[in-house]
Amino acid sequence: MVTAGAAHPPQPKDRPVTAKPITVADFVRMKKAAQPIALLTAYDYYTARLLDACGIDGILVGDSANMVFYGESTTLSITVDQMIYHTRAVSRAVSHALVTADMPFMSYQVSPEEALHNAGRFLKEAGAAAVKLEGGLPIVPTVVRLIAAGIPVMGHIGLVPQSIHRFGGYTVQGKTPPDRQFLSESASALAEAGCFAIVLEGIPADLAAEITQQIPIPTIGIGAGVGCDGQILVTNDLLGLFEDFQPKFVRRYAHLAQTMREAFVRYVEDVRARQFPSKDESY
Repeated sequence: MVTAGAAHPPQPKDRPVTAKPITVADFVRMKKAAQPIALLTAYDYYTARLLDACGIDGILVGDSANMVFYGESTTLSITVDQMIYHTRAVSRAVSHALVTADMPFMSYQVSPEEALHNAGRFLKEAGAAAVKLEGGLPIVPTVVRLIAAGIPVMGHIGLVPQSIHRFGGYTVQGKTPPDRQFLSESASALAEAGCFAIVLEGIPADLAAEITQQIPIPTIGIGAGVGCDGQILVTNDLLGLFEDFQPKFVRRYAHLAQTMREAFVRYVEDVRARQFPSKDESY
C-alpha cells in the first residue's frame, strides 16, 4: 500500500486560529469600509487549508474544476454530485474564509424549486455557506426563492462560462450600449433580490466601476478591472499550474507546473540510477 509522507495533515503555522468565520454580512461590511475582498478558488482539502491559513476572505468551489481538475474543455458537464464532493473537501479544511459553491449547469435553470433542492444540498451535505448562480435578470426569481429559504446567494454576470455556446467563445461582454444596460439592470435586480455579492467577469473596467458604485453589495471582479470591491482568480491560473491558455486578466504569481516537471524528472532519474532511496531514507 502506498502511503503519504505524513500520518496527519500538516498544520499551517499562520492559521488565524482566533479569527471568527467570515459571513455574508462581513462582505457587505467590507464594502462599506472600502476594504478590498480577496477570493480564490479551491477544489481540495489541502489547497483550501493553505488558503484559509493565509487569510483569504472567501473561497469559491468553482465549476472551473471541470477544466482544471477533470481536464474538460468547458464547465458544462460537471454534476451536482461532483461539486458537492469538492465542496465538502474544501469546507472541512476551512475555519475562517467564506465558502461559496458554484451551482453547475442545469442545476438551477429548470425551475426555482429544483434550484432550491440542489442549493440546499450544498449547505446541508457539503458545508458551504453560500451558493453562486450565473445569469442576470432571468434568474432573479430563482435567487428570491433561494434567499427566502435561507440560502445566501452570490450572483455572477458578464462573461458567464455556462453560456459559452451562446456567446460563441470567451469574449468580453458589455461592449454595446444595450449590453451595458442589461448588465447594469441585472446587477441592480440581483442586489435588490438579496444577493450578498456579485461576480463581474469579463466586462470593461469602466462598466464594472459604474456597477460597483451603483449597488450596495460587493462586486467581485475577474477580468473587470481594479474598480471592483474585490477580486477572484482561479488558483490553478495564479500558480501557473493550468497552462492550456492564459487569459489577459490572469497574473501568474508562480510557475508550479514547471517546478513540478523538474521535480518529477529528477525523481525518475534518481530511481533509475538507484540513487533513491538513500541509506538515510531506508529503514
